[in-house]
Amino acid sequence: LKDAGSDKIKVIKALREVIPNLALSDAKKMTEETPAVIAESASKDDAEKMKKKFEEIGAKVELA
Repeated sequence: LKDAGSDKIKVIKALREVIPNLALSDAKKMTEETPAVIAESASKDDAEKMKKKFEEIGAKVELA
């Protein structure tokens, strides 16, 4: 996650969808302290799906 964009609440909700066991406080912290790693060792398809989800809500994501 490079930049959370202007609607951080939607980004926090998306983070909790992508990472189900992520606490609300941790999702908020990731959103505020960008850049942050969302998922490591994800398959290319999963990474693309996550990227699309975040970009639809205005966040900027970079795949590495």
